[in-house]
Amino acid sequence: MGLMTSEQYIESIRAMKRNVYFMGQKIENTVDHPVLRPSMNCIIETYEMAQMPEFEDLMTAESHLIHEKVNRFSHIDMTKEDLMKKVQMQRLVGRRTGMCYQRCVTMDGGNSLYSTTYEIDQKYGTHYHENFVNWFKRVQKEDLYVCVGITDPKGDRSKSPVDQADPDLFLHVVERRPDGVVINGAKLHLTSCVNAHEIFVMPTMSLKPGAEDYAISAAIPMDDPGITLIIDHNSCDLRKIHSKEMDLGNAKYGGIEAVCVFDHVFVPNERIFLNGETEFAGILVDRFATYHRNSYGGCKPGTGDVLIGACSLLSEYIGTNKAAHIKDKLVEMTHLNETLWACGVASSAAGYQMPAGNWMIDPMLANICKLNVTRFPYEICHLAEEIAGGLLVTMPSQADFENPETGPYLRKFLQGANGVSAEDKVRALRLIETMTRGAGAVGYLTESMHGAGSPAAQKINIARYADLSGKQECAKRLANIK
Repeated sequence: MGLMTSEQYIESIRAMKRNVYFMGQKIENTVDHPVLRPSMNCIIETYEMAQMPEFEDLMTAESHLIHEKVNRFSHIDMTKEDLMKKVQMQRLVGRRTGMCYQRCVTMDGGNSLYSTTYEIDQKYGTHYHENFVNWFKRVQKEDLYVCVGITDPKGDRSKSPVDQADPDLFLHVVERRPDGVVINGAKLHLTSCVNAHEIFVMPTMSLKPGAEDYAISAAIPMDDPGITLIIDHNSCDLRKIHSKEMDLGNAKYGGIEAVCVFDHVFVPNERIFLNGETEFAGILVDRFATYHRNSYGGCKPGTGDVLIGACSLLSEYIGTNKAAHIKDKLVEMTHLNETLWACGVASSAAGYQMPAGNWMIDPMLANICKLNVTRFPYEICHLAEEIAGGLLVTMPSQADFENPETGPYLRKFLQGANGVSAEDKVRALRLIETMTRGAGAVGYLTESMHGAGSPAAQKINIARYADLSGKQECAKRLANIK
């Protein structure tokens, strides 16, 4: 069966020898590092939930490739029901972690490559689809977590990849051999790649003839000696080292990003899925973006549920839950959150079958979904901060609660309504703080804005699918314009 236990997953990552750097130091043990472990806990949750009978229907699926039950995060969507269960699963996991749980890129990237490699082979007689299917069978059988490298550094964004002063600013082929290729470059904003077994890369944009070396998609083990990971340093990650549990807000789960450097990495032919076919670079990345923008209609409503729940809980703790303006704010937060969910569900429900046999998300509705995601979570956080009040940013630490001199004062003056302890009140506030301005805001707010493309990218695609001429015909017919 293609399901790994969480213990097996942890040990599989522990056994890997990789080049990982954080705060200027090489990290030999990423599994137990206090800053890195919370992001791994999100991945662990996806393995544990797949083993729970109550979540089996959403967390697992029957693979048509290996004819076994697999984790849905490593599934190729072969029915419209698969597309619906995809977003349902994502909301479920988001509710349990309150963070970006990172693993959805495996299925979003896998589905985009499945259909695109099939179509390249149909046109050119290549073997990319066979390469991908053989590799993805292993991903399913071993229940691997695969991250995706999309975003190149880009350098001077007014110039194309081939016109950059430094060609490495876009990932590209630097050497072609009979048995494979050598690639150089980097990919940015790789969510939780330090917890991945492998990475598959794809172009970051459409390419024109002449940019064949940049039209490369391939799968690479994360412990390849030519790969170096440099972990991000965000505003609150050192709390995990220097602070106590109550100060963290979400003490178990978290997120990290990384710069992933490829320094003369060799990729054998059987792991290559695109190699020079420039006209398919844009198709591939557009399909990935469509799947991934649909995903935000599942995961962000899930994490939004957590934030709304924390605000509702806090309002009870401080005695404002019956105030009309608080009720109105919670209703508005729920309205915004459920609108995101509606777009996620709609873009799945309007999906259609591809020539390769798998199912594609409706691209217009997926882009509408993601454009809403770039806006609504910010308003939800705005309302959350209104409900929370000034104590959201003026709370003393757990150490002050434990100090015999200051602790009694804090428990007296920060107590809540109806006997609610100061500690419980602060815990609810810390969770809100984490999601609106702390480490969790990276996975909720910033990722909502820039993940799967910034608003400009969605607007370009919305314009592409708008069918204005068809709408004009509707208007002309009713206005009797010949």
